Amino acid sequence: QKDDSQRLLESFNTDEKEHTLMKSKAEPYTSKGEMVLEEGESPLNSNIAAFALKAKVIYPINQKFRPLADGSSNPSLHENPKQAVLPNQVVETSMSGSLGSLSQGDKEDCSSSTTIHSTTSDDRFQARAFLKVASFPEVLTCESFDVKLCLCSLTLKDLRLLDTEIRKEKHVVFIQVFKIYLTDFHRKKKITDGLLKKILLNQENDFEELQKQLDSRLQNAEMSGAHNSEFQTLEDIERREREYSEHVIDNMEAFWKQTDKAQQDFLDQSKCSSAKATKIMMNLTEKMIAVESLLSEFQDLQAMDIQERLFNWELMVKMIDSLKSSIPEECKGRLNTVSNILDHLTVKNNLSVRQKEELLTDLHKAFWEQLAHYSNECMQQSKDLILKRLECRAKKKEEFKCRREAEQECLLSKTFLTEDVHNFLKAYHELIEKHWQAQWDLEEEDDCESAEAVADLYKELYSKASHALAELVTELFLQTLPVVTSLSVRECELLKEEWQENLLPQLEKWENHRQRRWKLFQEQLLQEKELWVTEYALSAVMQKHLSEKQEKIIQGVVSRLGCLSDESVSYILQKHQLLLCSVLRRGTFRRVGMAALARMRLSRKKSSLQELREQHTLQKGSSLCQDEDQWQLQKAVESHIREEEERLEEEAQETHLEFHQQLVTEIQEALQFLQQHMEQVIGQTLLQYARGEAEKKSSDDGQDFKERLVESAVESVYGTSNNINRLVQNYYQQLGKITEGYEGKKLQHLKSLQAERNERIRLKNKENELALKEKHTKGLLNVSSTVHQRVVLQQNKILAQFELQQQIRLESLKRKLLGLQCLGTELENQLREAEQDFVSELAALTRVPLTVKKKPSKRTKPAGEKANFKRQTFQSSEPAEKDDSREYIQEPHGITSGLCREMSQSSHEGETEPRKNSKMLKKKGSR
Repeated sequence: QKDDSQRLLESFNTDEKEHTLMKSKAEPYTSKGEMVLEEGESPLNSNIAAFALKAKVIYPINQKFRPLADGSSNPSLHENPKQAVLPNQVVETSMSGSLGSLSQGDKEDCSSSTTIHSTTSDDRFQARAFLKVASFPEVLTCESFDVKLCLCSLTLKDLRLLDTEIRKEKHVVFIQVFKIYLTDFHRKKKITDGLLKKILLNQENDFEELQKQLDSRLQNAEMSGAHNSEFQTLEDIERREREYSEHVIDNMEAFWKQTDKAQQDFLDQSKCSSAKATKIMMNLTEKMIAVESLLSEFQDLQAMDIQERLFNWELMVKMIDSLKSSIPEECKGRLNTVSNILDHLTVKNNLSVRQKEELLTDLHKAFWEQLAHYSNECMQQSKDLILKRLECRAKKKEEFKCRREAEQECLLSKTFLTEDVHNFLKAYHELIEKHWQAQWDLEEEDDCESAEAVADLYKELYSKASHALAELVTELFLQTLPVVTSLSVRECELLKEEWQENLLPQLEKWENHRQRRWKLFQEQLLQEKELWVTEYALSAVMQKHLSEKQEKIIQGVVSRLGCLSDESVSYILQKHQLLLCSVLRRGTFRRVGMAALARMRLSRKKSSLQELREQHTLQKGSSLCQDEDQWQLQKAVESHIREEEERLEEEAQETHLEFHQQLVTEIQEALQFLQQHMEQVIGQTLLQYARGEAEKKSSDDGQDFKERLVESAVESVYGTSNNINRLVQNYYQQLGKITEGYEGKKLQHLKSLQAERNERIRLKNKENELALKEKHTKGLLNVSSTVHQRVVLQQNKILAQFELQQQIRLESLKRKLLGLQCLGTELENQLREAEQDFVSELAALTRVPLTVKKKPSKRTKPAGEKANFKRQTFQSSEPAEKDDSREYIQEPHGITSGLCREMSQSSHEGETEPRKNSKMLKKKGSR
């Protein structure tokens, strides 16, 4: 399927060829002598050529009107004196000026000269005002403006609409997914109906307030610096885009803070467990990651469509511009043919010079006035046509908007379960894609139809102009010349036939020029497409590098947090991935906008250079034979073109570097927000972990049990001072052996780790030395290598060593932590066993019946089973007390782990409580 713009071009070419063919059938062929005479004419002389070579003044070879001594030219040839100059506008010439500029001064062949402006006018170009347009059809009826600037501004407008649509979808999806989980809790009777409505209403109000704040800021940014509502400057656009990016990043930060606040408020009010809360947050984060993935893919595809639409716009504008410029060019050529015939009559003394000038003046005046009337008529018809089409488009868009809102409301009103969240995300995103594509197709179809309608009007203008000129020439040859000269009517008819014969090669020549211009334009457009693809690929590489670097950073941070559970680590990584996706998607969007801004900044010089290339190519192809001066002038033009190409390339690199640095700065600001947000997430996770450990330690504290045990032992009459002292001393000795063994194993473990680390560093350094020697042998570090290469290589070497040492150190710390944890667990078990043995012996010695928890197995029991532990009764070992009544004292939950944890902190801390209790026991024994 062909593009609409290509179809429009083929239609235009077909009409032009049919018109030429009809003319060729109706008009006889011209004499070859006249053709050679016309083509062999050269308006240059040696003085002009020498002046051009010295001054490097570039203008078309066939141009009759030269620049004046001060460098200016005849303004009546290029500009409409009645047209108002835009505010701060730089007056420039253009190949495709409006037809309204046709005047009496256009009687001569005066192709405008094209020179590249110096870089001193860049600031003026930045402040140059051009028309502010809201849609592509408006571009087709505007006069005196930069087409590419207007088209690129429309591209930026489409990008903003896309960004707004994506942001709106993300907000709606989060509220709906959040609502699904809230409804699930409500269905399970975990929250009340009133709480459900309250939470949802608060979130909707908060998100509406966020959107209002963003709209207000964007409106203020739009109004600031806008001195004229109808015109805008490139400087204003760059400022607005920069401020827009800043406001959107702030809104993104506020959105994620609001989502975290919504989740936390929900969890606090629902009073669910910590594990359940972590699971819910992980599920929400996982779904939002899926949403970000869909939005990122959708944004990339639509950005490519927007860029492709810009190229299609340029094609359609170029075709209409070709139609506009072909009418005065061909009419000038037809009038020049009449002038050549009258010159021959003057040479033959059939017509005086004064009579010839009067006839040509009357003919030019009558034709250009008539053409100006037709042109104004055509322009007004075009404006009326576009105005009607825009009104019709607005009505269609309003109807489409109502239909779209109804379909979205219908989908959002449906009830989805937590198992159907993925189906909801897919259905809603497909609906958004369908609506966007339908609106896109509507606008593209209307753009093409508007361009075709305007092209038909200019084809009609071309036909009217040709018919009017033919009538005026017929009147000149058949009515005026027989009266003014002594020629017969038959001779005048032959002169008219000669004029018609001379037009045929001219029409072919103009058609060839038009085709060659079109080919050059397509080549330029293809180069811009290739440049855009290259920039997109480089941006993708930069995004991938940035993503990998950030993931490596968060992995390093998480790896150092060895105390967190797997669920908490997974939540942190998911949260980081979600925020990183948002930042990267924002960076991609900003890159596309900056590419359009760079294109706008370079558009003036690119257009001037392209016109210079076209003129040089056409003149070089049309000149069959050249003298020395013409050949030297063409060489000078080619040299000048190469110089301007180098300058343009240098300026393009500087422009892209400037925008790249600006993009990097904005991404760094967004990553700063990401880092701050992740610090809060990690801090909250660590705080939650610390609270859990504190609660667990508080529940495991056995202080009450130890106090009751000591009191019971003191009150017992069976324990003596010697027995108790011996029991305490044995317990101290056992604790000393345990701690001594722990310290020995710990020291041995650290020594083995240090030795292993040193060995790994030695092996890695040896590998690096071998690799370095291999590079030496390959000649990478020879004397002939540049200083920059050696510096870069040395930097890479140092960075590699640093990263290697960091990696080895991190792995060593991990293994050290793991080993110490294992030793700590072993120490804790030994202390627990020693404590239980001491308690059993003390209870047996004092004949105090105690009930304590059974020694825990090495397998950890579930949390729900810890409360239902089995009790083990320690009784007196003497048979005389077997029949005594037993007193059961229930111990607090987690006594064993609490005692062991206190003793495992340090050997001194582990002995503090037994020493205190032993003093009480010794006092009892001495009584």
